[in-house]
Amino acid sequence: MSGGDEKSYDDINVTPMVDLYLVLLLIFIIMTTAGVQGVKVDLPKGSKAPALGGPKSKAITVNNEGKIFLDTVPVSLAELESKLSEHKGKNPEFPVVVRGDRGTQYQGIMDVLDVVGRVGISQIGLATAGPK
Repeated sequence: MSGGDEKSYDDINVTPMVDLYLVLLLIFIIMTTAGVQGVKVDLPKGSKAPALGGPKSKAITVNNEGKIFLDTVPVSLAELESKLSEHKGKNPEFPVVVRGDRGTQYQGIMDVLDVVGRVGISQIGLATAGPK
């Protein structure tokens, strides 16, 4: 074997492989952070009012079947109240966004708002789809 053959094994170019890993990492980060908290629902139309929410907010979703979700976890009204009370003990000034499907019975939203009021949460937002 000549010296030139050994040199080709020493100079393996890993730059394209590193670029591929960085692109995959970037795609993974975007896909995981782009997801909105909560369960997919068909939101009613609303105005262009400023949004209430952020990384410390909790999303309470009522789907068209009347099932309640805290972020993405299905809960009953009693479990919702206990989990919100527990979270309020850790973070007293956190906002809550209530997301209701447009096909949801109004009573389901009122039950959730009643629980949020009993817990003592003052920052409450109702999620709507923007006007088209």
